[in-house]
Amino acid sequence: METQAKQTDIECRDREIDEELADVLTAISVVSKRLARKLTMLSRQDEQKAEGGKSDEQDE
Repeated sequence: METQAKQTDIECRDREIDEELADVLTAISVVSKRLARKLTMLSRQDEQKAEGGKSDEQDE
């Protein structure tokens, strides 16, 4: 009986760890996506500057 109770505790902890890992991986994914977006924007700004354009201003 005691062995079965320990096995149930281990399975419950394993599920909790799996959920926590999934949450961490999701957070990493969200941050990675934001960084990729920012890098893309910076790259576009650099390209515009190289072409002689103004990045955040209107042409007059």
